[in-house]
Amino acid sequence: MQRIFSGIQPSGIPTLGNYLGAIRNWVALQADHECIYCVVDLHAITQWQDPKLLAGQTRELAASLIACGIDPWQHILFHQSAVPEHAELAWIFNCVARLGWLNRMTQFKDKAGKDRENASAGLYVYPNLMAADILAYHATRVPVGDDQRQHIELANDIAQKFNHDYGVPFFPAIEPLIMGPAARVMNLRDGTKKMSKSDASDQSRINLNDSADAIAQKIRRARTDPAPLPAENAGLEGRPEARNLVGIYAALANTDEVGVLAVHGGKGFSAFKEELAELIIAAVRPIADETGRLLADPGHVEGVLREGAGRAGAIARPIVSEAKRLVGFLAA
Repeated sequence: MQRIFSGIQPSGIPTLGNYLGAIRNWVALQADHECIYCVVDLHAITQWQDPKLLAGQTRELAASLIACGIDPWQHILFHQSAVPEHAELAWIFNCVARLGWLNRMTQFKDKAGKDRENASAGLYVYPNLMAADILAYHATRVPVGDDQRQHIELANDIAQKFNHDYGVPFFPAIEPLIMGPAARVMNLRDGTKKMSKSDASDQSRINLNDSADAIAQKIRRARTDPAPLPAENAGLEGRPEARNLVGIYAALANTDEVGVLAVHGGKGFSAFKEELAELIIAAVRPIADETGRLLADPGHVEGVLREGAGRAGAIARPIVSEAKRLVGFLAA
């Protein structure tokens, strides 16, 4: 089986966007891959985090991943800072990657915005750490959103340059897996933006611990336009909020836009939203209940992460040790 690596930042309880865009796919990949899933707390601190919140958010995210179906015993679930090989290999990659490569990374430009000079150095070299996350395990496949494809290309550039510089075919090529019909679930109040925990309005997203009443209310209030649902998906052009709700419905009903509109085309949004809310509640409530049960015993969740870190380290340690030897470092 090919080895999968993927990571998610510890922002607490995930959103429906996280679930449909990534986590549900992670669960499916467990059937035929060796999976290593990571709560990337080193990446999180590239932007300032409240230390009082970060640990709790790491626990909440880990519990949510398990509740969604990630199996931490058959596969590996851990938090990044517990395996020092990530940081060690990232420094080596800082010295392999070229400034010109990093200057092309659009995510840094998006996150730093106009205040580039005040962005952390960690945010700038974030892609090198991402490459280390993957290559410390010789993972060959990474499920990512399309906005992360550029980082996988950079990771492959780093791997190839390392192999060339040290004259060995040591690091493997990485294949990005762009999966799922709902890879970009959008904001319920603005269909041009991704659904995100960073939005100030809780009404903009469905959290995986929302109550049934909260979900129904958020969907009823979700922004739409006055026109009814179109009969064909071409009629969704220029209607981002309508397209978003249809896409969420399609993902949860395991169909596509065409299938949704074949049933609901021509109808107003009121009845459609009621059916959509029912679909979301049916998917979210079991996850919320199991997350709550796991978080009632935070020590258990932390134990799962520690055990996963031990197994992750056992894979990464010899790989990173060999990378250090190839660079010319003396053994510790």
